[in-house]
This record gives sequence, C-alpha cells and structure tokens, in this order.
Amino acid sequence: MMSDNSILVESRKIYELEFVDDRKLDFPAIFGNSNPIHLEIGSGRGEFLIKIAKQNPQINFIGIDLKEKRFKTLLRKLFKEHLLNVRVAKIFLDENIIKFIDENSIETIYLQYPDPWPKKRHNRRRIIQDNFVSAMKNLLVPGGLVDIVTDHREYALWIVDHFRNREDFFALYEIGFKRVPDKNHIETYFEKLKREEGFEPYFMKFRSRL
Repeated sequence: MMSDNSILVESRKIYELEFVDDRKLDFPAIFGNSNPIHLEIGSGRGEFLIKIAKQNPQINFIGIDLKEKRFKTLLRKLFKEHLLNVRVAKIFLDENIIKFIDENSIETIYLQYPDPWPKKRHNRRRIIQDNFVSAMKNLLVPGGLVDIVTDHREYALWIVDHFRNREDFFALYEIGFKRVPDKNHIETYFEKLKREEGFEPYFMKFRSRL
C-alpha cells in the first residue's frame, strides 16, 4: 500500500499544472486532445470538479485553488479516481491569470460559492470585481459561459450588477438569477448542508457576447 506522501507525490506528477514564468499553458499537449476546456475557480476539496468531470469525459477540466490543505485533499481524490480529463493548479487567481492561459480558450468558467465577504469594508476582497470579470471575458471563447452559485443574497445582487453593467455579457435569466437548479445540477455536501440550514442558492449564468 502506498503511503500518503507517495500518493501526493505521484498525484502531483499527473495532475498538477506548473506555471513557468509567463509561459502559456498548452492544453492539447497537457490533455493529449483538443476537447473543450472548462475552468473551476475555487475547487476546494474537489467534490464538484470530480463529479462534473466524471459526467463529461468529452470535456477537459481545470480546477484552481490556493489553500494547501484543500489542494492535498483534491490530489488524493484525483489519484483514487484516475480521471484523465482533469488537471489542477494551486495559484492565486486574479486578472493576471491571462498571462498563463490563452485568450478565447475556455468554454465555461464555474464559481461554486465564492467567498461573499459579507462585511461592507471587505467587499473589495470579493473575487467578482470589474477587472476580474474583464479577465474572464478575455479567457472565454466567443459565446462562453460563466456559471456562478451563491447562497448569499446581497452577493448575488452584487454579481448580477457587475455583469449587467457591461456590454460584453448578458444574463441567461431574466432577473439575473433563478432559485431552482437545472436538472443536471450537482449538489455538493456544502450546498446540501446550507440548504438544510435554510440558505437556498442563487443560480446565475452569464454568456459572453460574440
């Protein structure tokens, strides 16, 4: 039986992306195919990432998270699942991500329950800011999708406002969000727990204009 350290070492070799200077990631070389690329920002322990990758083997997925403890948990799960269509990166994500990923190369970007930073003085720490939305627009293919879920009402309204104030995105839902999940929605343990506590999600999708 492999030790935990050996599993992490081997998993890093297979799944962890390396960022060298300002060199762009070569997705066909990384995955060995030219399948569409989907990006999850804030993959945590990988529950959503692994489930959606198993459901969609024809799509390549990249998961990004920064915290080492969660990243190690994700690496352990990937090693166990032997998923060939997933790669992960531990990197601080901001508008500078465009240095490492080609423009117009990502089909869908997922943000599952980004930190709402509810105190007003902390709002500037929220990931959804004008500069970051611009960076996502640059990453997305024409007509690409940003898929966001939060259970914090004020943050949901903040997100909708940040996308509605732009001409390069449009909301798929009339008021910017909906409260009923899609049929193929993946409910994570965190979401289930929060719903049991009475916090119902806000589902948002924004498509980049051609």
